[in-house]
Amino acid sequence: MLMAIDVGNTNIVIGLYKGKELQCHWRVASDRQKTADEYGLILRQLAHYEGLGLEAIKAVVMASVVPTLTQTLTMMLKEQFNCQPLVIGPGVRTGMPIRFDNPREVGADRIVNGVAVYELYGGPAIVVDFGTATTFDAISASGEYLGGAIAPGIGIATDALFARAAKLPRVELIRPPQVIGKNTVACMQAGIMYGFIGQVEGIVKRMQAEMGGRAVVVATGGLAGLIAPEVSCIDKVDPLLTLEGLRIVYERNS
Repeated sequence: MLMAIDVGNTNIVIGLYKGKELQCHWRVASDRQKTADEYGLILRQLAHYEGLGLEAIKAVVMASVVPTLTQTLTMMLKEQFNCQPLVIGPGVRTGMPIRFDNPREVGADRIVNGVAVYELYGGPAIVVDFGTATTFDAISASGEYLGGAIAPGIGIATDALFARAAKLPRVELIRPPQVIGKNTVACMQAGIMYGFIGQVEGIVKRMQAEMGGRAVVVATGGLAGLIAPEVSCIDKVDPLLTLEGLRIVYERNS
């Protein structure tokens, strides 16, 4: 089996593939304080719960935006599973030309998302990844990574509002029944949710205009299920897009 690992600032998403089929996937917290041994134990416990034996893992591919966790997980994979992971970065063949001022600046997860969206949905395309940050990535009709935009994620924005405004409480991130709130919590929920929805629709509209017209818009990331159903311009929701991209990149390098 192939293990695909997407290391984000908030969560680590792990998937196990048998050929092209995703057998199972897990989401665990990104904790920079955990050791290689602790992550190894977590992984074994998750596999045991699914009734899987990790000895069947023959290869690992990983994309990470957290360098310290890259080191920790690489150490864990070498020591406990005798696997040297393919870490997405410069020198790894992705099959996607990167039209960026400095290609090394582009996050591995963004490139992997671009590879997956073009392979699965064609181009031109826009990927909206709802994570710690919200990233927007544009892929041309011929499969080139064109660039994108980065905005604070909804969790960051909500935490900042609570932290900087003394009289405002923490609120649950749910869609309020109307924009005009009748109490403080409803007002905050309306501002956060509808403000974020408007931001996504506005950025996507401008990106499509710069790309010369219509592009398929695919949402992914941990918060995609919360926001995407409310955003009119999103065509597809694929929460495991990054794992699929990792599988595809691995196949192109194996």
